[in-house]
Amino acid sequence: MSLTLGKALDREYSIRVPFLNGYYNIGVYFNKRSTFLLFKVDADPSIKKSFDKSPKVSMFKNLESSRFAETFLNLHNYRNANLDISNQFQNIRPEYFHDVNVIFNETVNVSKIDIDDKTLFDTLTLYGLTLSAYSNEFLFIIAERQNISRKLSKKIVRTTALQIATTPSITLMDEFYTEKIESEKLRESEIRPIVDSDEKPIIKLSDEDEVMEK
Repeated sequence: MSLTLGKALDREYSIRVPFLNGYYNIGVYFNKRSTFLLFKVDADPSIKKSFDKSPKVSMFKNLESSRFAETFLNLHNYRNANLDISNQFQNIRPEYFHDVNVIFNETVNVSKIDIDDKTLFDTLTLYGLTLSAYSNEFLFIIAERQNISRKLSKKIVRTTALQIATTPSITLMDEFYTEKIESEKLRESEIRPIVDSDEKPIIKLSDEDEVMEK
């Protein structure tokens, strides 16, 4: 997947990850003054000969639009005067701990910035995740940019994701997604008003009892 760089992208970070019977060379291009980034994906020649499994490459500027993220991941959003965080990868949902694995986690400090007697780091963090059942056929890379805006005295956090997957692994992911949606609908349909089982029935006093109480 070719990529022509312009002046907006002045930094590159490259990784080499195994896939099928070969490797993918993946470059992350970004600007040290913004959260904007792009991926460059080059397949090893041996992978190009393995198209019987049909690897598909997709990029997500919004993690919420990714079926993998929607199914398996918890995302974090937060905003205040000094922070602007959108769709930050928080963790794998507990119910999928055995179905999804983190295969790498790397952080690069782009720069150190001092603002109001505080030291902040402008960073690029990469998370690599895979499906346990297709560890050699599914790759989901999250690139997180934490950029410090001097003008706003604010840390801005944005994420972009890259998915490389074979047809069988996508089918399995879709099955997990469908099961999650159906389970959520079932739980919603089972919600009923809570009734206190200890509640006693109201017993009306007879006229005779009322007289005795007086």
